[in-house]
Amino acid sequence: MHSHRPTHAHGYLRAALMSSLSMTMSACSASPSRNILGSYFPTWMVCALLGIVFVMVVRGVLVKTGVDASLPVPVVVYLCMWTAATLAIWLVWLA
Repeated sequence: MHSHRPTHAHGYLRAALMSSLSMTMSACSASPSRNILGSYFPTWMVCALLGIVFVMVVRGVLVKTGVDASLPVPVVVYLCMWTAATLAIWLVWLA
């Protein structure tokens, strides 16, 4: 019978895999967060909430001016507007 013994290449491959996994997992510990009323929230969550507030204000303006009624697919338009606002807030806040 042939016994399976790990070779040096197998050991190096395993060490490389383990070190790359540990580096990727340690990158998550330094995510930007904000202290709000004593609790830390991820910055992306704060930006997403601010994006929702921005879109609600813009929708109010569009409803008052009558533009909202002429939008072809309002859900998609507002979703794209929310995404753009969230990413813009993220860029301005963290840059």
